[in-house]
Amino acid sequence: MPGFLLHAGATVMCAHGGQAQPTAPFARVLVNGMAVTTLPAPYVVAACPFVPPGGNGPCVSAQWLVGATRVLAGGMPVLLQSSQALCAPTGTPVNIILTQTRVSGL
Repeated sequence: MPGFLLHAGATVMCAHGGQAQPTAPFARVLVNGMAVTTLPAPYVVAACPFVPPGGNGPCVSAQWLVGATRVLAGGMPVLLQSSQALCAPTGTPVNIILTQTRVSGL
């Protein structure tokens, strides 16, 4: 599914409102002066307010499941605004709130 490329400055949040940041943006490819993000690198989630009654804890990381099919950086699929990820340990999705709007991919 087409969408704008995610970069290190994109606003990504867990479903509960915690801020997600990339652990390893690909610095050799820049969009709007910021490194793009690729599929294998997880995101870390900070300040997730969710406290489940079961005790498995708030969101601490997010692993991407779907990336671009035709755009690669360093041989890895880049992440798009339409990409999907799940947070650990809660299993909830992430929300991509804001990203750059100049470069899109498929």
